Amino acid sequence: MTDTLPMFPLNAVLFPGVSVPLRVFEDRYRALVHHLLRVSDPADRVFGSVGIREGYEVGDHGAQSLYRVGCRVHLSEVESNDDGSFDIVAVGLDRIKLDRLDTTGLFPVGHVVDLPEPDAGVDEAVLERARATFTAYRTALADIRADPYEGSLPRDPGYLSWTLAACAPLPMPERQSLLEADDATERLLLVTDLLRAELRAMNVIPSLPATEVARTRWSPN
Repeated sequence: MTDTLPMFPLNAVLFPGVSVPLRVFEDRYRALVHHLLRVSDPADRVFGSVGIREGYEVGDHGAQSLYRVGCRVHLSEVESNDDGSFDIVAVGLDRIKLDRLDTTGLFPVGHVVDLPEPDAGVDEAVLERARATFTAYRTALADIRADPYEGSLPRDPGYLSWTLAACAPLPMPERQSLLEADDATERLLLVTDLLRAELRAMNVIPSLPATEVARTRWSPN
């Protein structure tokens, strides 16, 4: 069944179970936040986000092309600023697929359908390989940049897959491919392969942060 959601396209990929801080300053998205704040139950302050394939978050033209698979997001924290902008914290809930975007109102509204993920088991070998690869990656980064994750990794396979997807310093197309993966097994295999590629690149050019190596290797821009 198609549902409607206020939409906030971003030059970023949001993942279920992961929180992200956002600065909201453009009129249409300030209007979106005002709309959500008028919702009486804070638990119902929900919007959608999809990644911008081509274009920009702001400006007269805005996004020219959007990815279809995105994330339903909960507005969990809001701080208003004197200039009318907002600093918010958004928490990913679950995946959605955008059928159509209506931009005729004060803020974009998406016609979306749910994109549930199958509740399938994950082989323990896949889990351990993913954890070991990410641990090796964190160790390799120790002398280059801050640790991308604090604390112990989740034991739940689904949450582990989303956590590693969010922490992996990858260009947007690769992050989108992780969001679109069919299930946790596919996502863990993919993020493991991507992180192993980062480790190989860091061994070749150890003086560069992995994000810069990745962008040089994968992004044509």
